[in-house]
Amino acid sequence: MSLKTVTRTIACAIIAAAGLTTAAHAEMDLSGETVTWVIPFSESGGSAKWANFYAPLLGEALPGEPTVVVKFMPGAGSTKGANWFQKEAKADGKTIFGSSGSTQFPYLLGDPRVRYEYGDWNVVLASGTGGVAYLPPDLAKKFDGDASTLRDVDFIYGSQGATRLDLVPLLAWEMLGLSVEPVFGIKGRGDGRLMFERGEANIDYQTSSSYLKGVAPLVEDGKAVPMMTWGALDGDGNIVRDPTFPDIRTFKEVCDVTEGCETKGERWEAWKAFFIAGFPAQKMVFLPKGATEEMIATYSSAFKRVHARDDFADISKKRLGVYPQMTGEQAAATLKLGTEVPQEAKDFVVSWLEERYGVTLKK
Repeated sequence: MSLKTVTRTIACAIIAAAGLTTAAHAEMDLSGETVTWVIPFSESGGSAKWANFYAPLLGEALPGEPTVVVKFMPGAGSTKGANWFQKEAKADGKTIFGSSGSTQFPYLLGDPRVRYEYGDWNVVLASGTGGVAYLPPDLAKKFDGDASTLRDVDFIYGSQGATRLDLVPLLAWEMLGLSVEPVFGIKGRGDGRLMFERGEANIDYQTSSSYLKGVAPLVEDGKAVPMMTWGALDGDGNIVRDPTFPDIRTFKEVCDVTEGCETKGERWEAWKAFFIAGFPAQKMVFLPKGATEEMIATYSSAFKRVHARDDFADISKKRLGVYPQMTGEQAAATLKLGTEVPQEAKDFVVSWLEERYGVTLKK
């Protein structure tokens, strides 16, 4: 699949009519039950904030109003929890899984720790998001949009791993000519933010929900300054300003004015392909292999009811940002986006990971 085809697909998924209908199915009754929502990260990151936002709303919207409990299962950059869901989750309608771009990337790249198959799972929600990179105030004073002014800085960054969603910022910073040394092994992006707050890291990025909750207060207190967002896609697949952060320049804007950084060619196309796979298709909710049509219909309809709430636009903007929240056919199209990238982009990233970080992956 070419990058042009991919961007057309995401455009269709985002701007498609919200009134798509599916065949009616009976819904299961979950009265008195507990639904376990597995998140393969720590409690401090963006996935935690996303799941904790949705969990009580989902519980109210599901038939019988069950209790929805978020269970955190961090480890191996999220592959531990995903592998558990693949092998152990029962198809009884009471266990769901929250995937992230950091779960999708190892799958895309052939990480040998991956024992899960997205094709076996049943998507019932897809959430787009964005990401914001930020700096401490002293370094932000040197930055006016041209990243070459920061090339004399030795940056430290807390990272979950180079094959995770972190490859998007790591490749972007390298394209800008910055010297960023990742400290691998953190269990969630929230842990990276804590490193920044303690002065153990001097550059960081967070997905939008985590930025709104954990970093915006630091910005208000003068302890952090936004550097750039990764941007968003318009209907033609172009990188434009993130609608949640319209006053913050995008990586593309910074790259365009930074000597040596190009927004064309193999490196740019690879970065853009993985940005698309990791952010517009960032977080998804799944039922396990073997889920019945009744179960799938129950959860899809429940999320639709959540989105139809009169207050949803307001509360989601404050907690998640301004991004598509999709079910049904739109969610299925988004799943395709998040689990497929052009082969040339994949080949570039696999080679880059080996050359830059010594990471060898199966092809």
